[in-house]
Parts: sequence; structure tokens; C-alpha cells
Amino acid sequence: MHLSRIRNPEAAAMSFSTSPLGGSPKSPPPSPPVAVPFPRVPTYLQRALEIGARCRETSAGMMDDGTVTAEAFAGEMVFEPILEEGVFRFDCSENDRGAAFPSLSFADPQAREIVIFVHGKVPEFVPAFEKLYDQQIVKFQLPFGTSLYGTGEVSGQLERTGKRIFTWNSDAWGYSPGTTSLYQSHPWVLAVLPDGKALGVLADTTRRCEIDLRESSTIKFVSTAPYPVITFGPFKSPTEVLISLSHAIGSVFMPPKWSLGYHQCRWSYETDERVRKIATNFRERGIPCDAIWMDIDYMHGFRCFTFDKERFPDPKALVKDLHAMGINAIWMLDPGIKYEEGYYVYDSGSNNNLWIQKEDCKPFVGEVWPGPCVFPDFTRKEARLWWANLVKDFVSNGVDGIWNDMNEPAVFKTVTKTMPDSNIHNADAEIGGRQKHTHYHNVYGMLMARSTYEGMKMANEKKRPFVLTRAGFIGSQRYAATWTGDNLSNWEHLHMCIPMVLQLGLSGQPLSGPDIGGFAGNATPRLFGRWMGVAAMFPFCRAHSEAGTIDHEPWSFGEECEEVCRLALLRRYRLIPHLYTLFYQAHKMGTPVLSPTFFADPTDKKLRNVENSFLLGPLLVCASTMPEHGSHELSHELPNGTWMRFDFGDSHPDLPILYLQGGSIIPVGPAIQHIGEANPTNELSLFISLDINGKAEGVLFEDDGDGYGYTQGAYLLTYYSADLKFSTVTVRVSQTEGSWKRPNRSLHVFILLGEGAMIDGQGIDGEEVHITMPSESEVSKLLSASETKYREKLDDAKLLPDADDLSGQKGIELSKTPVEIKSRDWQLKVVPWIGGRMISMIHLPSATQWLHSRVEVDGYEEYSGVEYRSAGCSEEYKVTGRKLEQSGEEEALSLEGDIGGGLVLERKIFIPKDNPQVLCIDTGIIARTVGAGSGGFSRIVCLRVHPTFTLLHPTEVFVKFKSIDGSEHEIGPEAGEKMLEGDIRPNGEWMLVDRCAGLALVNRFDVRQVNKCLIHWGSGTVNLELWSEERPVSKETPLAIRHEYEVKQVSKL
Repeated sequence: MHLSRIRNPEAAAMSFSTSPLGGSPKSPPPSPPVAVPFPRVPTYLQRALEIGARCRETSAGMMDDGTVTAEAFAGEMVFEPILEEGVFRFDCSENDRGAAFPSLSFADPQAREIVIFVHGKVPEFVPAFEKLYDQQIVKFQLPFGTSLYGTGEVSGQLERTGKRIFTWNSDAWGYSPGTTSLYQSHPWVLAVLPDGKALGVLADTTRRCEIDLRESSTIKFVSTAPYPVITFGPFKSPTEVLISLSHAIGSVFMPPKWSLGYHQCRWSYETDERVRKIATNFRERGIPCDAIWMDIDYMHGFRCFTFDKERFPDPKALVKDLHAMGINAIWMLDPGIKYEEGYYVYDSGSNNNLWIQKEDCKPFVGEVWPGPCVFPDFTRKEARLWWANLVKDFVSNGVDGIWNDMNEPAVFKTVTKTMPDSNIHNADAEIGGRQKHTHYHNVYGMLMARSTYEGMKMANEKKRPFVLTRAGFIGSQRYAATWTGDNLSNWEHLHMCIPMVLQLGLSGQPLSGPDIGGFAGNATPRLFGRWMGVAAMFPFCRAHSEAGTIDHEPWSFGEECEEVCRLALLRRYRLIPHLYTLFYQAHKMGTPVLSPTFFADPTDKKLRNVENSFLLGPLLVCASTMPEHGSHELSHELPNGTWMRFDFGDSHPDLPILYLQGGSIIPVGPAIQHIGEANPTNELSLFISLDINGKAEGVLFEDDGDGYGYTQGAYLLTYYSADLKFSTVTVRVSQTEGSWKRPNRSLHVFILLGEGAMIDGQGIDGEEVHITMPSESEVSKLLSASETKYREKLDDAKLLPDADDLSGQKGIELSKTPVEIKSRDWQLKVVPWIGGRMISMIHLPSATQWLHSRVEVDGYEEYSGVEYRSAGCSEEYKVTGRKLEQSGEEEALSLEGDIGGGLVLERKIFIPKDNPQVLCIDTGIIARTVGAGSGGFSRIVCLRVHPTFTLLHPTEVFVKFKSIDGSEHEIGPEAGEKMLEGDIRPNGEWMLVDRCAGLALVNRFDVRQVNKCLIHWGSGTVNLELWSEERPVSKETPLAIRHEYEVKQVSKL
């Protein structure tokens, strides 16, 4: 939608933007922009104070929900230019602009409130809006063929068209590709237009926000009114959009160099002796490592800021021993503070009244690991400073980094898995004042991370803090790194971690990575080794595993896996100079560290859906996430131009393939065991890929690796160039910045020729190095010899086994591939090897995942008895039929599992051709080999259908039905568990209604087959169970239940 009106047409001037390394993508303005405040609008601080005053006037001490209700209407949004050229703020009206809450995404909230004058620049796309009740709906219609990305921490595909998510920080253990809310909230979309230009759109609201991308080339936001929308661009490339975004939300904190090494973690290393043994193993085995993590079991009874006197009696001594081996120690801190008088943290917080409150102004108490807990109100300066001082003292124990977990905040034993929306935050006026929890829920984790970051900085101004946070909001990268949460140990999650890390980078958070090997479940050698190969190229590199699983250290899966992990991590450590330089650029300019392959050529639409490769600057990493094929066996889609394959003599079928873009130089260091082992005088290597003109350039950033000397000029930034003339390549330093003197070191230059072949030359860093290029015939011989050597190395490599079970190890193997059933309306996934369980049930028209599932539990499962998890839910099933089209099904899957005693549980899942919106399931318990001595009858059994459905909006759902006796019922989560028998049973149909989504999952069944119906509300889930009668079965008298599911639209709230 193009411009039809502007409120200040005379506004004109282009703002100054920070010039990136190597030159600005935009021409500098002739003069700085003129900044003026919005007319007739109070400053953000004045508005916040007014909000606080209105809160105090109400009988409850606050507004109903902190919302200023605006008039209901629709139209195009009004706009003003802010921040810099190409950035616009949109509001539904001037009244809404004045009523909007202060920004918590902007690094400087006032920057959102100040108009700049620009020379005739107007937005290319103006969104339409609609007000419906208290909801504000904003819609951007973009050109056909636009690709959509971003939306922060999300599971599933890279290109987001067809997806819908909700920004609501959630404890999402074992999430799936269809999960709609994870641990972080980024109400942000990056749109790449058909011509390669890009537009960024930020819905600047902290509240629950629906991001609906189901319609092609369309962006729709739905959230509580009013909120502004900020657009960035269109600019020439996606990188320019991310640079501009960083000018608003801030860039990533500059990480200490050691934090870019490998991290080893587990829930939990139970004792300090176990930690020492893990560290010693790394050093003895020659596997690089820079950090070991301590999960909650180091604490005394899970009390934050304490140490268990028996298991971790002397943390300072432990850290001293780790430091002697070049390993840093990172410790967990959760927000839940044990509700216990005499515990000094609780007492000091209570004395200062720093806890989140209920509506009655008493502290909210919720169950977490320590038991009953209270929660600091990080929206208050007093609480943030109190926490920061606790962190400052905690760091004196030798703490090198802090891990903030459970900070959505997660709360046990509650349907929503978090605290009530009605809780009260007595926030600072400048961030929004006193509001209900709905307003601050999504920023709680970010504010906790900020407090932790500031506390670490207070402890030692000469060291950079390192904080990892699970929950976050757009802008969290200013304070903390993040990871992709509690993933699963399977191939689907290995593949999914690539787009997940990429999406975070496209949403302003470049420092992220997954739990390598998967958090929940047991990896196999091939899965773990392949995952390590991929993740060793990610910005944040950490292996982590859940209690009760097998060991997940690199040596835990046999010699072959250990060797692959060693090669992968040595490769990472050789690339640390390049990675550290990328982070300096990201910190200074907002450029991405890791980016999708299409960033090399945004105009190439073939690259826009590529998910098995990614870029680290000009370095292209091509991986395999398929269990049957190594990376060398796949056909990788390369961008246009020159791409030179190379390695460090470490080629292996289970490691990614590396390519360097023509025209690029990357710095490479020696193979080391930890970052502290590096020395500025070590030999520096440059890997060079010339472009078609025989030129290349690159950059290297160096400093102390910690502290803030670089902000005062204590660094060395070196620009290298290479130029081919008359068969000689000359490598030189073209430019330098910083006050550091160049170290006296040798320089080893490698010129890539293709197919892994290269020539090299040596010299002194800072002086010119001249290398004579071989003749065409010599190059041909080098290429042939290199390719032969490469193939021989791959053939000789010891491949990773993919054994289902490793001797002496416990647990369930989770790495097999699910069977998929897909039709027009449904996409299902079934795991025959564990109970024939359906683990995914996505309704495609509504883009809704209905099942809450882990591979080994929940999802759709069936039992053969009234007991929970009786036979039928864990046995291995075999597939007996697929796609029985002759029977009239569009898609079908038949399975059976032996449940003992001569009984078989048979199940058929199918979608009728003539009714594709319906999903049908036929199940029966069959007596297959019941002996004659029993009279042909089995033991007493009951067919119990047990689906676990996820609740998208836990407070807005209910089960609705009409009973056999004609009475009508609506049963919500407050009912807990309810058994329906006799005439109270639903009369063949009941439905799970989500009023907020406007959807209902309808379940129909034959009441003659169903003896009881059970409703069980869990934590963010509900079970809608169908039970047959209890009786023995014979071959002639099986038990059966046939039922079906259909999704229908209902009226929204």
C-alpha cells in the first residue's frame, strides 16, 4: 500500500548512520539531521508518569490492564520519520501515539519519540490498521514473491510464509516445528522483496502479539491497542536492514573472547570432583574446551547464590583448578527465590519489598525448583540494583559467567506454566509504570539478564560480563547470549537448529546456538558427531543434556565420534580470529555474524529456502542433517560467483564442507586447546579466494580479548588486500586502525585454487608477501591431485555408527525418523518405534499444532488398560500399510503393536478422499494368539485413547459439549480433572475451543463404543480421553473405538 497522506510533509533530512568497516552502504548526509519532538505529545517519561497517576486513582491501585482505550476505526496508519533515513514510526492516530507505552526494545527509548526532518523521503509501504474491541490489527501488503523471515526464536522452517506465532515467553520443553510460542519474543519480521531489497517491520509492544504470515507476501500483527509499528527500509539488502535495526535496538554486547570457545554442560555435574574429571578428560584427550557449566545442583537446596557444602564445598578452589587448565566456570541463577525466612536472599528482598505482587499487594508465591518461591520485580530499579549487588558478591567466588534459566518466568503446577496475568509489577515510570504481568511478561527475562550483566560489570570493570539467558525480548542481545532451549535428541531438531539460529540472528541476536546433541533423550554417535560438526560453526557452541540421559561428552559415543568432535572443534578454534572479528563488526555496526546463504545474493530466489548451509561472513558452511548421507553426498546450492572449497586437512564425511567466497580473505589461527593458549606472536594464516578480477580483501580485529580497552583505542584492526598482476599475487596491509602495535609474527598465506587445492607463501605480517601463481597446466594437475587426495581421505575416514543402543548406556534412543502423513488439511508425524505415538498433528489451513508431544511421551497415544501408561503406549509398532488409495483414503497409515498375552493393538490413521478436512483414527484390541486353555478370551482390557493437546491460550480455552441427557456444558481449566460417565457423556461429539484463536478442535465418536470420557487439564495441556468398556476380548469380540477430528472456526473474543 503506497503513500496517500503524510502529517509533516515538510520534514526532510537524512540522519547520520554509523559508517561500517570498509565503508558505509549509504552516502553520508550533507549535514546532521534536525531532531524535534513529536508535536503536541508529551515525552515518554511524562506519559509514564501520567499512567502511574491514573493507576493510583483506581480502587485496585492501577488501571484495568494498563491499556488506554482508543476509538474503534480502520484505515491507513499515520507516520513520522525517526532515528535515521528510511526509518518510520506508524501509529493508528495521533491520540494513539500519545497513549503508546515507552519502548523497551529501543536501546534509547526516547529515540522512538523524536521526529527527524528528511529531504522528501516517504515510506514506500504504509500499513492498514483495524481496531476491534481492544485489539489493534496491523497489515502490510507487500509485492507478490516477497519472502518472510525473522520472528525471533521460532521452530520450523527458515522462510516463514504460511506460519503464525504468538510472542509469549513460554517454558517449551521438547518443542516441535509447530510450537507457536517459545522462550523469547521478537515481534519483528524481515521481508526480502522480489528484487532483493529488504524491509524490516517491528511491532513495538511488550504484550502478547500474534504474528500472522499465513497469507503470501503479507505481514499481520495483532495485539492489545495501542502500539506503534516501526519500519526499516526498504534498503538495498537485508544486511542494511539489520544495521539500521541495530541503531534502534542496540547491537550485541562485545563478548569476552574465551566465550567463543567450546562449552560443556550437563544437568548436572553433581560434584566438584566430577567437574574436575570432565575438565581433565578434555585436556588429556586433546579436545578443545573453554568453559564448564554448573546447573542448579551446585546450590544448597536450589537456593540461588548458595553452594552445597558437601558437593561443592570450596568453589574458589574448584575455579582455581579449572583456570589452571584454561577452563572457565559458569554458574546458573534462576529468578525463583525460595520463600523461606532466614534465607538471606529472601530476607533482604522482603525487607525492601522487591517481589512481584498479587492483586491484593501481597507477594506472589509460585512453585519452582526450591519449592515455594517469590520472584524479584526486575521492572524496578531498586530490584535490579539489589540483584546486581547479589551478583557482584557472587562473582567473588570465581564466577566467570552466569546462566539465567527459568526466567520466562516458569512456574510449576499451573496450567499456564507461568505466573497469573493479574500479578502486579510496580515498575519504574520511565518503562511504563505500575502494570499487570501481561504487560511485562515478555521482558521479564531481558530485565533479569540486564541486572545480571550489570552486576557482573560492577564486580570487575576490567572484565566483560558473559551472561546466557533462556528468556528474552528483542533487544536482549545488549546484555546476554541465548540458546534455543530444551530441544530433543533427534534428527529433526538437528536440522531445525540451523534455521533457529539464523532466525535469531535475523532478529538482532547474533550470539546463539542449540544444545548440541539435544537436551532431552539420548543421541547416537552419528547424531552427536554430525551435530557437533554443524554447531562448531555456530556463534555459541555448547553441548548440554538432561538428567537421566546417557553421558553427552564428546568421548561418550566411541572413538569415531570422539575423533569427529575433536576435528570439528579444532576447526572452530582455527577460525576464532575470523569469528571474533565478525563479533567486533556486529558489536560496532550491527552486521550479522551468521546469515542465511541467500545473503550472498538476495536476488536469487533459489537460495531463499536453503536450510542446510549458512554464511559466517564470506565463509559458506554446507552441512548434512540427513542421517543417511554425509555432507559430501549432497548437492549443495551455491550462490552465484566464485566459491572455493577448502579445509585444514580435516575433511570427513560427517563434517560440513567449507567454501570461501571469491574476493575474500579470512584470518586463521593455530589449532589450540583453549583461547588463553593463543599468543599474539603465533603465526597468522590468511586464506584467500580471489575474485574474477584477481582481487580479494579481508579484515582482522585484535585486542586483549577481554575488558574495554578497545573502546579507548587499545586494539589493532587490520585490512588485508590481495591483488593478482602478471602471475603474481601481492598480499599487503591496506589500512589499519587502533593504537596497538603489530605483533612480530610470521604470516602464512594460502591462495585457494578450487577443489581444495591451494598454493602458499610465507612472510612477515605487515610486510608485502609475493606469491607466484602456477600455470594453467600446473593448476590443472594441482586440482586433480587435490581431488584425488580429498576422495581418498573421505574413503579412509571412520564413519560414525548410528547404533540404536550403546553398551552400558541407559535411556531411550530418539534419533529415528518419524513417518509423515500429509494431505491438503493435515500434516501428521508418527513414531512407530515408541508406542506408534503421533507426535505432530498440524492443521495446515489454520497453521495450528494441536498436539503437545515429546518423542517418548505425550502426543497421541493409546493404552490397553485403565492404568495410566499401561501396555500399548511404549511398545514398538510395525507399519502394516501405507496410502491405501484403493480403499478411498487420501492418506493412510496402518500400524500394530504386540501388547502381550496374545493381544495386538491395531491402529489405522487415515484421511478420507471425499472429506479431507477430517482426520480419522480406527483402533482395536485384537486377540491374535490367545490360547485355547483360556477359553479363547484374554485378560481384562480397556482401550483408552489418550491424546495430549497443547493450549495456545491457556486462559482462553474450554471444552464444550452436549450430553446424552441433553444438558450443555463448558468445562475450563479450573475444573482440573473430570470423568464423564453415563448420560453425562458427550453425545458423540465434544470440542476444545480456543476463544482467542477463534478455533475449535472437534472430536466425534460412536457413543456405543465409548464408555467414559475424561478431561484432564495439565500445565499448558489438556487430555480429552475416550475409554471403552472393560472386558476380555477374543478373536470374535475385539474392542474398538473409531473417532475423528476436525478443526472449525468459532467467534473470537
